[in-house]
Amino acid sequence: MLHQHLVILPLLIPMLAALLQLLPWGEEPQRYRRAIGIISCVALIGVAITLLIQSQHGPSVYALGSWQAPYGIVLVVDKLSALMVLLTAILALPVLWYACYGEDNLGSHFQALFQFQLLGILGAFLTGDLFNLFVFFEILLISSYALLMHGGGKQKLRATLHYVLLNLTGSAIFLIALGVIYGITGTLNMADLAVKIANLQADDAHIARVGGLLLLIVFALKAALLPLYFWLPQAYAMTTGTVAALFAIMTKVGIYSIIRVFTLIFGEDSGATALLGYDWLWWLGLGTLAIGGIGVIGSRDLRLVIAYLVVISVGTMLTTFSMNSERSITAVMYYMLHSTFITAALFLIVDVVAKQRGKTASRIVKGRKMAQHAILGMMFFAAAIAIIGMPPFSGFIGKLFILEAARTGAQVALLWPLVLGSTFLVMVSLSRAGSRMFWHTFDGKPGDVASPRGQLIAIGLLLLAIVGLTVFAGSISNFISGIAYDVMHPAVYIEAVLGEGYSHE
Repeated sequence: MLHQHLVILPLLIPMLAALLQLLPWGEEPQRYRRAIGIISCVALIGVAITLLIQSQHGPSVYALGSWQAPYGIVLVVDKLSALMVLLTAILALPVLWYACYGEDNLGSHFQALFQFQLLGILGAFLTGDLFNLFVFFEILLISSYALLMHGGGKQKLRATLHYVLLNLTGSAIFLIALGVIYGITGTLNMADLAVKIANLQADDAHIARVGGLLLLIVFALKAALLPLYFWLPQAYAMTTGTVAALFAIMTKVGIYSIIRVFTLIFGEDSGATALLGYDWLWWLGLGTLAIGGIGVIGSRDLRLVIAYLVVISVGTMLTTFSMNSERSITAVMYYMLHSTFITAALFLIVDVVAKQRGKTASRIVKGRKMAQHAILGMMFFAAAIAIIGMPPFSGFIGKLFILEAARTGAQVALLWPLVLGSTFLVMVSLSRAGSRMFWHTFDGKPGDVASPRGQLIAIGLLLLAIVGLTVFAGSISNFISGIAYDVMHPAVYIEAVLGEGYSHE
């Protein structure tokens, strides 16, 4: 019986955890709320692993209220969504563990907001319906508004205001896009849309293209693609380390949505709407990659540097995806795993560094030695090597996959210089930061503000994930190759959702 409802558990677990955390818990409520949060994250990992194993036998479809697609709401777990659920669950545990050492006390209801944020993210990965994708976007956005303001402050308020205004605009565009697509097809189920849009002709196909391009704008905003990236650097740099680390997965929601919608609904077999927006993704992705590199080398605060590293990763992944091959999607998925873990680890490292450096905080200037100078220096050095893409870590493997995915002369001529050039700029920027913050320090007594061992363990777990991606790179890339094949050949997904009576032809 439980097996039948396994698909919905990733949504029920954080929702129930959040509701429990909102209850009054006596004299020491935070202690119980932390325990509930940690148990929820551990349970999510167990469920995600089970779903990933189950996905090997084909997509699993859960019809809410037993209303079958295309008329009812469905959740779908295939290899792609199962991997994204597992990525989110593995990220959430060390980030929440880090927050439990005091950061969750900076504002009210952090623990519940964290769980609601997970609910929105996981729902976006699991839904098989565009309208419910909008609903889960709103859940994660409402939670993110509050989390960005966690701890208060004028700078956070300004960055959050920009973030809120842009995303409210994005939500309005999303609803307009859904109205356009529903008006021309009569459905918002993704699998059903894949069938109906492929059969549209003439004016109807042009209207569907308009709806699809509006969706691309919305997803590009979520992913922080040029020219819609400018909300991200300040928002990520001004919030707390815990929130920024959790938000390492936020841009991946936009990237996942682009991959899902523009291979399933607007893929190669979509008739007059085939490969909608791919040319735009190529050029805008290259531009995002270039802007990210400029931002990295021009930033004078390490938090801002890491925020621009997120921008670089977005440009890299969407440029690679636009090449539209199994090889390119394999490269995107592997690099997505790597960039999520390493940017989260760096945000937490910088958070600890800023607290221990005192007034100089995360500014890239000479300062005093920290209480845990040696171990923080080693962690930063390891993370820097990984995100730069130097061997032997997963960053090197991921960038190698991306460079290999470029097959034509034009792709090689444009992608290689920008990827390698941005890598050089990242190396220069992080070398400068490491030299000034860890090597050239003031003489004298180190600071006396030491971070709890539990926070260092949380950072270590994220770095350990990078080691795992490196050691098991062969097995992981083989699995991801299967995901890429399924994404490029969505007939199995469509048949699982709609039944054998429907054909993609």
